[in-house]
Amino acid sequence: MAAPVAVGVSNEEPTDKSTNGPTETTLENPKRPQFGNRFLTDPRQVFQHNAWDNVQWSEEQEEAARKKVEENSQPLPPEKQEEFDVRASEYWNEFYTIHENRFFKDRHWLFTEFPELAPKHQQSRSSTEGVSGSTEPAPSAPSLGLTAEDSPGSRSELDFPGASASYRILEVGCGVGNTVFPILKTNNDPGLFVYCCDFSSTAVDLVKSNPEYDPSRCFAFIHDLSDEAATLPAPESSLDVIVLIFVLSALHPNKMQGAISKLARLLKPGGVFLLRDYGRYDMAQLRFKKGRCLSEHFYVRGDGTRVYFFTQDELHNLFTGAGLHKVQNVVDRRLQVNRGKQLTMYRVWVQCKYRKSSTATGESGTQE
Repeated sequence: MAAPVAVGVSNEEPTDKSTNGPTETTLENPKRPQFGNRFLTDPRQVFQHNAWDNVQWSEEQEEAARKKVEENSQPLPPEKQEEFDVRASEYWNEFYTIHENRFFKDRHWLFTEFPELAPKHQQSRSSTEGVSGSTEPAPSAPSLGLTAEDSPGSRSELDFPGASASYRILEVGCGVGNTVFPILKTNNDPGLFVYCCDFSSTAVDLVKSNPEYDPSRCFAFIHDLSDEAATLPAPESSLDVIVLIFVLSALHPNKMQGAISKLARLLKPGGVFLLRDYGRYDMAQLRFKKGRCLSEHFYVRGDGTRVYFFTQDELHNLFTGAGLHKVQNVVDRRLQVNRGKQLTMYRVWVQCKYRKSSTATGESGTQE
């Protein structure tokens, strides 16, 4: 059916100002089913729930969104674009200094959308749903990417954070820990170790100061994903899962392929990428004013942080360009509802899972 006419597509500045996507977490319920299970079949019932899944757009609505984007597609001068690139860490530090840990809610929906992060999933790693059949320690590799504060001096070849773990997760763009801490609190597997990093030193400091932060199970560090030369604390072929949630969209489009390829080398055979990010014509894209466009579908917010809006094909090409195989690549056209104000808000997110081949012949367990 055709979606109702969108309310809230305006020239206002977007309210979701972080790559961690705070807007999409506020309406989630820890017990909600996997997305795609609540359908709006009768437009008269639109205000009965806070959100509806996979709401189909009419041709008119799609065309209106396309025209809206075209109206605001004149890019800023190169010198202004360079300024936002050079000062990117400064803008993110300012963001977290202002908001600290008050801006986000913990992502309890993680374990329905990404069961690879749940304890039961890890207990059956040898199943077809498992991200890695290996429970062996990581191969020999030097310690990488540690600061003087974190490094005790001399380390053996296997002495890196989480070296003794049997299941390793890395979240890139961890913010203040709204993915990391639900994992640590939910999963008491003694073999689990979680790495988390962010471009913002302020965000990493907030993670480390959280009472739930446990250095024996977690390692937080500063990392610039766009810098292909920057090292990481885990060696190649050592990670079971890499998580990117509303993070890749913050990078300059020219740097995305290098970032994904670099991270892919960290995955074990059979390891998996989990991604959720902004989709083309999301409400946030349609709200940008003129003078905010950096390049095609790439924008700068009022606070200086940047965001890109993806298609499925773009993400597929990035992951396959890194040698990974598709498990999932879906668009969730979510209709969120403010029942008090009788407003409807159209969100578009892309969710992906891509796996590293588990054998030398390239078997991936791909699901179309």
